[in-house]
Amino acid sequence: MSFAWAKQYEPKSAFTKWIDEKLPVPRLVYNAIGGGYPVPRNLNYMWNFGVLAGFCLMLQIVTGVVLAMQYESDVGVAFASVEHIMRNVNWGWALRYAHANGASFFFIVIYLHIFRGLYYSSYKAPREMIWLLGVVIFLLMMATAFMGYVLPWGQMSFWGAKVITGLFGAIPLIGEPLQVWLVGGYAPNDATLSRFFSLHFLLPFVIAGVVILHIWALHIPGSSNPTGVEVKQESDTVPFHPYYTAKDGFGLGVFLILFALFVFFLPNVLGHPDNYIEANPLSTPAHIVPEWYFLPFYAILRAFTGDLAIFGFTLVPAKLLGVIAMFGSILVWFFLPWLDKSPIRSGSYRPLFKKFFWFGLIPCMILLTICGGSPAEEPWVILSQIATAYYFLHFLVILPIVSQIEVPKPLPFSITEAVLGSDKPGSTEGGGDNPGKVVKPLPGSEPDGSLAPAE
Repeated sequence: MSFAWAKQYEPKSAFTKWIDEKLPVPRLVYNAIGGGYPVPRNLNYMWNFGVLAGFCLMLQIVTGVVLAMQYESDVGVAFASVEHIMRNVNWGWALRYAHANGASFFFIVIYLHIFRGLYYSSYKAPREMIWLLGVVIFLLMMATAFMGYVLPWGQMSFWGAKVITGLFGAIPLIGEPLQVWLVGGYAPNDATLSRFFSLHFLLPFVIAGVVILHIWALHIPGSSNPTGVEVKQESDTVPFHPYYTAKDGFGLGVFLILFALFVFFLPNVLGHPDNYIEANPLSTPAHIVPEWYFLPFYAILRAFTGDLAIFGFTLVPAKLLGVIAMFGSILVWFFLPWLDKSPIRSGSYRPLFKKFFWFGLIPCMILLTICGGSPAEEPWVILSQIATAYYFLHFLVILPIVSQIEVPKPLPFSITEAVLGSDKPGSTEGGGDNPGKVVKPLPGSEPDGSLAPAE
């Protein structure tokens, strides 16, 4: 994407001119995150989380590579190697805590990024590919995080691996052979640990590659914005640098303060205490739970307690139903660009959608998280079943119906009007398709709609 008013990169010295001719990396950076990339002028702090997600990915890669230099992927010494890192390696405890808490903060940032996209309908045309690549990144993150959770070889690591890999056994016909092939045996062992360590090391670089595609796809239509109105003129945009580099820098500073608080003062609060007990295949924990960021999907998995049967003949076992629902709860996001048919993007201008989002979907996700971390007993089972039913109803039934029947609020004609309260004299509210009242010029503005110079 390149607006006609976008600034062009101009090398200042003979050296930068030579670099620009031979390898135009400075030009690429300038056009991607510099003054040559105009972005909507009304982006709020919810648009900071993309940059924060990129920072978290880099943090995980750097700390993970250094930790891998000391880690041993052998069931006999894996747990001891983690303790060695914590106790004997210089600053090993800081690296390990930064990596462990970095995973949690990465998911916090990603969940906020996803739900911002859901509220502002960032999946709508012309940004479908950005959304689809984002869902792929999320799936890769979940796979990477699961395999990383196994590596410390504590009690939750072992039993979590046994439960999750056991889900593949629910697949008809090929389930058990697939499970044995994946695990390297009938229970997590040396082969499992070696495979998971290799994939856990590799997948972050795959994620980085998809992130590059994600950003590339973003730069073609340009960023969305809180109004959902597309850029129409130069006054709707500002250069990414220095305006949003400064804003993202402030957001990064706040993030680092909170991150440091957890790393140095609350390093284990987001983990499970049982993972400081070495894995014992003969001792099952009283309550097996995954990391907190998997809990909503774990609750969906456990919500299915009965087989799907007709006349006493089992069509689909409960375990397979749970597996299908768990993966389906994420795969349904791939179809959102076509399920939501509303021409309005921003939830701020969709009163009915907003109610279902804030009082339906968000409480549903919170309830699923609580149920996923609770024992598989009443009332948590029935609550997880209710929340699971609503989750799928929201995306497959409620969202398509609401997008067809709701009456949206009038849109501003342009981003400039949304920010300044005026665009040009005689322009109308409603974004063209929903014309409304005539917009009056601001006091002190020129006849062409621009602001008068200060005296």
